[in-house]
Amino acid sequence: MPWHLLNLYWEGKYQKMKYLYYYILIVNIFAFGIMGIDKYKAKKHSFRISEKALFISALIGGSVGAFVGMKTFHHKTKHRIFTIGIPSILLAQIVLGIYIYYKFY
Repeated sequence: MPWHLLNLYWEGKYQKMKYLYYYILIVNIFAFGIMGIDKYKAKKHSFRISEKALFISALIGGSVGAFVGMKTFHHKTKHRIFTIGIPSILLAQIVLGIYIYYKFY
């Protein structure tokens, strides 16, 4: 087998994964940021980011950022739906990621 064909195969596979990594990175930075912004607004008694928006940011791939944001900013740590919900989403996404990785790569 010509080595350049094998190299093209791996580069194509890496290219697809690279976009996924960028997406996950951006969504997690966003989720972390809105946790911090919501905490800041809570302290200032200002207009808040909805809990639905915080959960959606975790569901679309930002569960690590949301979880780290909760811990970093000590935000939503007394709300049971967040202390159970965000880690549950994170665990489900880890399991799904491992499944997809071993199934398709």
